Amino acid sequence: MSNPAPPPDSFAFCADLVRSHDFPRYAATLFAPAAERRALLAIFAFNVEIVRVRDQVSQPLPGEIRLQWWTDMLSGHVHGSAEGNPVAAELLRAIRDFDLPVEPLSLLAEEHQFDLYNDPMPTMAALEGYLAATSSALFALAAQVLGPPSEATEHVAGHAGLAQGIVQVMANLPRDAARRQLFVPQQVLEKHDCSMEDVFAGKQTPNLHAVLEQLAGEARQHMTAASSLLAQLAPPLRPAFLPLRQAQADLERLSRPGRNPFTFQPTSRLRTLWTLWRASRSREFTK
Repeated sequence: MSNPAPPPDSFAFCADLVRSHDFPRYAATLFAPAAERRALLAIFAFNVEIVRVRDQVSQPLPGEIRLQWWTDMLSGHVHGSAEGNPVAAELLRAIRDFDLPVEPLSLLAEEHQFDLYNDPMPTMAALEGYLAATSSALFALAAQVLGPPSEATEHVAGHAGLAQGIVQVMANLPRDAARRQLFVPQQVLEKHDCSMEDVFAGKQTPNLHAVLEQLAGEARQHMTAASSLLAQLAPPLRPAFLPLRQAQADLERLSRPGRNPFTFQPTSRLRTLWTLWRASRSREFTK
């Protein structure tokens, strides 16, 4: 794989992209050393580009083509040069400098093909597989930038990604329901006799609240597991998992009694910074 020197402004481009579209992960990079921060922003900018494909196309086929470009680029078979794409250039630099595995990055792009269609997420196991290849993979890659990979790191990343991903499913419900797309598993909807059409119509029902309570419970279990395993990691690796604390704060907000699940309630950037700063100084992340 060729690794062209990134253009001088590619780092700034990636930083702006992540800051604009994934502020919690951007804020988490502020607690990493400068050299590692550049690589983290490259990974997170790549993720932003992949996640945004659904919003940038009107039909699945152009989205498939865009995702295929990224997998071709990662395999060294680009249609055109990666040098002109600042995110691709930065990502290739990060892969080279930190010996990052290419396969999880390719799998992340492939898994997001699901986003292009409005097929329902069938089961909880299917959702966990999707989140393992996306959210958990990002935690694992970030941790590898900060230190050598290990089985313990993979376990923390697995639970952290599932927790964060499930919280994101709850947070994105207003957007997803409006475009008739659901990441809430059909299996969970059926268990609580919750109609998919009611969800698409934005109807608050006791059945839907039961569905969301189950998802919140699943997320809490994974957060507890990730937190208990975090102590096994060397302190330099732990900043990779700071976004988990924002997910925890989001879950508390999303679980408030009486909250309308179809109301989008973004967290302010200042509060995000405060949450991550407090977490970065806690014993969990420093001792």
